[in-house]
Amino acid sequence: MTDWTSGYVAGIDYTFDFHRQLTPALLGLTATAQGLRHGLDGENITYCELGCGQGFSANLLAAANPHIEFHAMDFSPSHIAGAAELAQEAGLGNVRFHERSFEDFGETSGLPASFDIIALHGVYSWVSQENRQHILRFIADRLKPGGLVYVSCNTQPGWAAAMPLRRILTARAEQGRGTLPERIGEALSYARQLAGSGGGYFERNPAVAARLDHVASMPENYVAHEYFNKDWTPFFFEDLAAELGTAKLSFAGSVSLMDNLDSLRFTPQQQALLDGESDPVRREGLRDVLLNEHFRTDVFAKGRLAHTPRGSIGAWFATPLALTRPYHGGTLKFHHRDRDVPLEQADYAPVLQALSKGPATVRSLLDQGVFGAMEWGAITRMLTVLAGSGQIAPALPLEGLESRTAACRAFNLAVCKRAEDSDALRYLASPVTGGGVELDRFEQLFLLARSEGLETPAEWADLVWRILAPQGQRLQHEGRVLETEEENLALLRARAGNFAARRLPLCESLGVTLEHSRQAPAQLQGAAA
Repeated sequence: MTDWTSGYVAGIDYTFDFHRQLTPALLGLTATAQGLRHGLDGENITYCELGCGQGFSANLLAAANPHIEFHAMDFSPSHIAGAAELAQEAGLGNVRFHERSFEDFGETSGLPASFDIIALHGVYSWVSQENRQHILRFIADRLKPGGLVYVSCNTQPGWAAAMPLRRILTARAEQGRGTLPERIGEALSYARQLAGSGGGYFERNPAVAARLDHVASMPENYVAHEYFNKDWTPFFFEDLAAELGTAKLSFAGSVSLMDNLDSLRFTPQQQALLDGESDPVRREGLRDVLLNEHFRTDVFAKGRLAHTPRGSIGAWFATPLALTRPYHGGTLKFHHRDRDVPLEQADYAPVLQALSKGPATVRSLLDQGVFGAMEWGAITRMLTVLAGSGQIAPALPLEGLESRTAACRAFNLAVCKRAEDSDALRYLASPVTGGGVELDRFEQLFLLARSEGLETPAEWADLVWRILAPQGQRLQHEGRVLETEEENLALLRARAGNFAARRLPLCESLGVTLEHSRQAPAQLQGAAA
């Protein structure tokens, strides 16, 4: 190829986000919740991310899962150089980054013969049909039998009305002059002029105007990669399944766990329509029509290995769970797709209170009696809702916690040191869940101050101000920039106090600390079960 970008945006780097859907333990729970076996709790696990962008997710996951061998590739030299630099700073020896194309990645020396997980987040809809064929060939050659593929993509019919908008934006940007951000800005301005002129397309599709406003509010690097690539394909599920089927993949379920619970998604009338469709692929496509789905986060398997009913219960029993949001009692509200999810406080409160003491296996929770007289189906449904809503997360076994804690500490220190100059990295690694915990720049700097021996929130705030002030940075409060040192320090001290009271205990229970001497992550309840 003479154009190494293959039409993909290369004039502006991608964001530094962490995508929790890539977390191995969450992929494993997705399979378990769907009654499928997986090998992710074994030894010598290998993981490959195709199109890793800045590589931040791969680096974080490598730190939180030092028992897994990670490989990540991207075509962008700047992405790969930055990812490798962070891996070196964090002392990560179990991740390798490769600057390759989809076409030649399979020829890379040093790759494992096969992978347990191959993951693509924000890739499949944004590359050409030719590159999708290269991806499918790699999966067919390199995914282990029984292995899992995570793939996210834009979906029809949710994108149908907005497809002309994207055509308008890309065509205008191609005609423009200047840098890519300048051309994107001009294209968005032009589209807003069209919308404001009373154009029939916008009048008859009011959701498009709302989407245009949303796009204009997003960071330019996200907008560039989401809307301005040469290739962009929102898939009907039947077409996606057919393509992935050529690599011997079959649908396993959504990593957005509540999407697997039809009772939460559909009315009785809609459920009756679904029950009338016997083909599982067409049934999934019908779901997308009923929901007007625009984005999917799916897990596919190379050979579906179903549990027996007894084996499925055993897999749930062995699943460790951890609290990921503080719970101090009271009623919580659960929503999914603009619908209330009916969970009774009497059912979920004992579970969250038990996990407040530390991670626990489902069997341990049963032994503690936290589920009361609930039937097994109601228990797994409730745990799925709690995990899908982010209240809890699958955890890793107690075995290996010490090495995971050391690896996460080194990675988190490297991230927090970068927070002295930037707010680009917003997640730290947890040795308990094997995933990420979102912490903003100030919270990272509070942890850094604490690691340097400062004990009180006021001292943490003072250190943060000594970092910010020479950079000419000021805080904002209620829409106003705080000009004086006294105002900035007062707000920083308030935020530090709130962090110490609310977020820090959860960080400690999830192992998200920078010190050797502080509280260790809570031990897994029922570890011997």
